[in-house]
Amino acid sequence: MFKKVIILLASTISLVGYAQVESSQTGSWYMYFYNAKLKESNWGIQGDLQYRDWQGLGDLEQLLLRSGITYSPDNSPILFTAGYANITTGDFGNSDETSAENRVYQEALLPQKLGERFYITHRFRYEQRWVEDQDFRTRYRYNLFLNVPINKTDLSKNAIYLALYNEVFINGQTYIGENRAVELFDRNRTYLGAGYSLTNKMRLQLGWMNQKTVNWGKGQLQFSLHHTF
Repeated sequence: MFKKVIILLASTISLVGYAQVESSQTGSWYMYFYNAKLKESNWGIQGDLQYRDWQGLGDLEQLLLRSGITYSPDNSPILFTAGYANITTGDFGNSDETSAENRVYQEALLPQKLGERFYITHRFRYEQRWVEDQDFRTRYRYNLFLNVPINKTDLSKNAIYLALYNEVFINGQTYIGENRAVELFDRNRTYLGAGYSLTNKMRLQLGWMNQKTVNWGKGQLQFSLHHTF
């Protein structure tokens, strides 16, 4: 009986913590994505640097550093990646407390083109996660991207385009240690934005993303630079 009471109290405290997230306050994500292919090779690197803030600036949500080795088979548009990420997550509000996560991931990117203007990419990602004060666990992610050029039929220099995506996250395990559990569904992100191709290899993008978890939902402005070497 005592054990059940402790579990109930722990769950209540956890829910109170989630409730402190201010859903009506729009946050901001600042992101840099890079992708480079080694000359005369099927191999390359890709990754991203992201600073995420609960309110715009001044309240750290996450600092994410991620990079991976890529491989593209001959005569195929598919891109495989194996990589590593380090994530520092901050609490919402006045608290300066942070938690750390180390993550290994594998993904596959499958691009396709529909008609003259619809550029679709499917991304499948599998993550192995070591989150501070939690048991090891995994997560499955699927993202559907869509870019639609407005003034051109491709994303070359000076192209203006619409950008949309939706990504769903599913936990591989629900038990995270010390009688704590999470839901099988982790979160969903829906994004709508616009972009401009500064050069043939660099694009600037601005948009709005709504993220929903089991316990809260929140809007985020996203500022991103996409760079291909």
